[in-house]
Order: sequence, then C-alpha cells, then structure tokens
Amino acid sequence: MTDAARAAAAKDPEAVGPETVEARDEAGMRSRGFVGLVLLGVLVAMWLAGWQSGTAAQQMLSLTVWGVMLGGIIALGGIGLTLCYGVLKFPNFAHGELVTLGAYAAYSIVLAVPNSLPIWRFSFGWDLLVGLLAALCVTALVSIGLDRCLYRPLRRRQSPLVLLAMASLGMAFFLRGLIYIFWGSDFHFYYVGRANPALHLPLGLRLQADQLFVFALALALVAFLYWLLTRTRIGKAMRATADNPDLAQIRGIDTERVIAWTWAIGSAMAAAGGVMYGLASQLRPDMGFTLLLPMFAAVIMGGIGNPWGALVGAIIIGIAIQLTSAFMSPAYGPAVAFALMVLTLLMRPQGIFVQR
Repeated sequence: MTDAARAAAAKDPEAVGPETVEARDEAGMRSRGFVGLVLLGVLVAMWLAGWQSGTAAQQMLSLTVWGVMLGGIIALGGIGLTLCYGVLKFPNFAHGELVTLGAYAAYSIVLAVPNSLPIWRFSFGWDLLVGLLAALCVTALVSIGLDRCLYRPLRRRQSPLVLLAMASLGMAFFLRGLIYIFWGSDFHFYYVGRANPALHLPLGLRLQADQLFVFALALALVAFLYWLLTRTRIGKAMRATADNPDLAQIRGIDTERVIAWTWAIGSAMAAAGGVMYGLASQLRPDMGFTLLLPMFAAVIMGGIGNPWGALVGAIIIGIAIQLTSAFMSPAYGPAVAFALMVLTLLMRPQGIFVQR
C-alpha cells in the first residue's frame, strides 16, 4: 500500500478500494492473533511458575477454572463500564461504588424478606433473586438521579472531560460515605452458616454451583447487551450517540433519553456484578473499589465499547489473578491486572477486539 493510500484509509475507510480495507482487516487480525498468543504465553508462564513453586498441577487447574468464574464477576461490572464510557466518553470512577451499592441493596432485601430454601445445589434461594432484581432497579434509579444532579449540568456547560472524571471521583467518595453511614463498616454475608457444597467434576475439579451461576449470568447479560445494541431502537440510538452525539441530535435522537438509558443499563450491570461478588466472597464497603482497576483493565484490554471484548478481557484478568495467587500474595491481584493492561496497550493500544 502506498503512503497516499494509507493516508486516505486513515481519513475515510470508505474512500479507498476494497483491497485496501481487506488488507487493513487482515493486518488487524494478525495483530489480534499476536496479542492473543503473547497473553496466552503469559498465562502459561504463570501456570508453570505456580507449579514450580510447589502447587500441585490439579490445584493449578482448579485455580484456572476459578479464574474464569472470577472473570465473570469482573465482566459484569466491566460491561457497564464500557457501555457508559462508549456513550458518555469519560471514565466513571464512581462505577465501583455502584457495584457496592447494588450488593448492599440486595443484602437489605435478603434481610427484609423471609429466607427461602436453597435452589438446587446453590447456596441461595428465591430471596436473593428478588434482592438481585431490586438491586438492579435501585442502582439504575440512583445513577439516573446522579446524572440529573451532577453530570447533566456539567454537560450543558460543555465542561471538559477531565472535570467530569474528577466529578465522578468525588461522587465515588460520596457514595462510599453513604454506604458507611447506612450499613456500617463491618463485613456482611448474604447467608451465615449456610452450606455451599462443591460439585465434583472430571479431572478432580471441585466447583461450587454458585460459581457456575455467576458465569452463566455474565454470559447471558453480555448476550442480552449485544442484542440490545444491535437489534433494538434504543441500542441503535446508543451507538449513534456514541459515534457522533451532535449528528444524532440533528437526526432527531433524544440524546438525553439515550444517556439516561445508558446510565440505567450500565449501573444495573454493575449491581449484578456486586451481588455476585458478594455471593462469592463477602460484602464490605470497599468491594467495588477493589474491583475498579480489574474492571478498567478488562475493558481497555478487550477494547472500549465492545461487550464481548470486555468479557474476554475479564476472563484473562481473572485467570491471571487466580494463578499468581499460587506463588505470590493475593493482595497483588490488582497490580497483575494493571500489568496485563499495560502489556496489551504496548502491543495494541486500541484493545484486542476494538470495533471499527
């Protein structure tokens, strides 16, 4: 390809011939394949490092599977993050607190309604599912209210993106303070003393049924969001607003309504991630902040604006965090996520599955 053709392709992909577009797509596929091989090599090196440190191969295999399940939790929060960033064009640092708010909202419902018997081999009953649905609604309403009170006035004043980012950081501290006021600083569990039996799978794997539910929920919500963005009118309006909000408004799209839907859907995804994280471990006021860096890493690694990319990035991050716990302190998990994100950006700055 000549220099003139490259310049034309950079300015307008449709203005060049099909050969140019095909060559660019082929180069993109090779780049994605190279990044994928490098990340796979990093995970294999982590696996071998854990094995060499004295961890049995069967345990390393279990950690790998548990990492996939952890990736499902990260993906639930990351999907909402990538949706909000794609439409609103600023990093919402309060997204982690929306994760925490959803978890505690479900906890309040579980305490308020009578406890039901566990479903199948899960540790939870119908009361937690009711709490999950309530958490989705509460968190969506809270996020829409925050947009009306804080972010919309800033948008109307055409404030710079850095100011919106700083406002979201301040809102994160505000929401965390409210969580401390209403629920205290103690750790909580959805169910105290309830058995959580493990399923015995082939190759000696032991996996809790709750972990399977978390991953299945993540897959279902990613598929739902993909369908929403590609098959519905509000989804197409979201994509148009993300591409060019001024042009979308000229074409008759109510961008403020689209933004409200974006906040509602993104925060509902965050709430689902919070409930699942609380079910898998425990509830604490800083749980969302702990997940914030892995969520950002997964979104940036997979490609901002791509739900499936966020899921793949989250799975890679989750596996890496679990594998490194075999030969270093689990407290370094966020640092591992950050290192993988930086490695991906050095090789492919736009992310693995970026959309054209």
